[in-house]
Amino acid sequence: MAWELSRRRLVRSINSKYIYGRIPLLHTIIFFIEMALAARLTARFNSYYDERPLMTMMVTNAILGGIADTTAQTITSIRHRVQHKTSNDKDDGISLSVYDLDRKGGLIPDSKALPPPFDFERLTRFMSYGFCMAPVQFKWFRFLEKVFPITKTSAFGPAMKRVAFDQLLFAPFGVAVFFTVMTIAEGGGRRAVAHKLRDMYVPTLKANYVVWPAVQIVNFRLMPVQYQLPFVSTIGIAWTAYLSLTNAADE
Repeated sequence: MAWELSRRRLVRSINSKYIYGRIPLLHTIIFFIEMALAARLTARFNSYYDERPLMTMMVTNAILGGIADTTAQTITSIRHRVQHKTSNDKDDGISLSVYDLDRKGGLIPDSKALPPPFDFERLTRFMSYGFCMAPVQFKWFRFLEKVFPITKTSAFGPAMKRVAFDQLLFAPFGVAVFFTVMTIAEGGGRRAVAHKLRDMYVPTLKANYVVWPAVQIVNFRLMPVQYQLPFVSTIGIAWTAYLSLTNAADE
């Protein structure tokens, strides 16, 4: 019991450190580690791809998925920090804030009013999802390349056909798989999956159609096949951050 309380206090202490009073320190450290891994991978991407193309795509997807979720968790923490400061500014100066109570005595170790700690399990889920989905996306892009080949004399038409197939077939499938896998990974059952899909599927798919058709036109028209998945995953950092925030919003 004493060890558990000490562990909670240590974790809470680390998570309560902020840069300039706003940016969470732990989130920032993790983000820079992920960026360093991404930079190293980028520097030797072609040689890795030539040796093991599929594994290279899987590792790339996992790292970029981790960056996206870390970004989403950082946004959530900063929002909470701003809201906490705003609520404190409205205090009458007599009552202690919940954060102060926790910092002084550890009286409320699990209060929702405290800054949310970095969720390593959630980060692992997102990285694992990116790692495992990469083969599916890789094979899909190869399929589109074979069915709709782009040549010097015919480029725009095949590219638009790829975009149409991708958005009408793969996008609905991908959104459904994402919410299903994430909900199951969080310990949810059939009812939780159905609830998540009912609340999140259609709004997320609508948001997809606002963002991704234009991205995929550039991707299929200009990018060589070995760069298509990394390009999508890089642009998708913002999209995956949005999915992470959306998925967490219903928890």
